Amino acid sequence: MENNNSGQNILERPSKISRKRHIVKSFAAKLNQQRTREERIADFFTKFFGSLSFAVFHLIWFIIWIILNVGWFNLQPFDPYPFGLLTMIVSLEAIFLSIFVLVSQNREAKIDRLRDEVDLQINLTAEQEITKILSLLKILLERNGVDVKDDPELERMLKQIDAWEIEKKLEKDLSQ
Repeated sequence: MENNNSGQNILERPSKISRKRHIVKSFAAKLNQQRTREERIADFFTKFFGSLSFAVFHLIWFIIWIILNVGWFNLQPFDPYPFGLLTMIVSLEAIFLSIFVLVSQNREAKIDRLRDEVDLQINLTAEQEITKILSLLKILLERNGVDVKDDPELERMLKQIDAWEIEKKLEKDLSQ
């Protein structure tokens, strides 16, 4: 294998592509580090509430609650059927669970919007670069005697894409 001047194997060096992937991965990590205390709490609860442990806990809790309140084993019910107290507790829990989930989803949506904006900027830059490469390739082909003047597909690809025009068309299509 070929080595560069520093003696490091070329295959061992991180490529530009892997560095870019690392940057994209760290994008979410950076935003996670910038979470507010409330967002961290909401993320913690959302992660816990979405776990199998939480489901098992509730299953056990409901079974015990029902057993204690149906009068079995000569126990005096503190919340007899139809379990009004249990219903109220579960309803209040559902309200708070929904709030925690919504806070986490809003933060994730913000990350997704930022990531989409980055993707759009990269795609627009790539489109400009590809158009430039095509125009240079056309020049090289013409200098080498290849006639590409009557290629309508190439001419279409050499035109700059108008992102605003595409956005307006999509907005129009979505409003119908």
